[in-house]
Amino acid sequence: MAKSAQSVELDAIERLEDKVRKLVALVEEMRGERARLAAENRALSDEVGGLRKKLVDGEGAAAEVATLREERDQVRSRVKDMLAQIEALEL
Repeated sequence: MAKSAQSVELDAIERLEDKVRKLVALVEEMRGERARLAAENRALSDEVGGLRKKLVDGEGAAAEVATLREERDQVRSRVKDMLAQIEALEL
């Protein structure tokens, strides 16, 4: 009977040991996954920063284009007025 009780205890200890090993393997796997995700997060953060910079640059370029269009329209209007004055002189 002592052997049977000892055998049961050893089986329980072996099952516990197996569970602990599986848990350790899972923890190691999760640490690796966390490190991978942290690296991916840094890369994505860098990408977001670059995209924000491009957005700001694009907004600046759009504002510059709008200003240039306004200037072009003003020049066009002034040239039109000058041409009208020249045509009035030739009559």
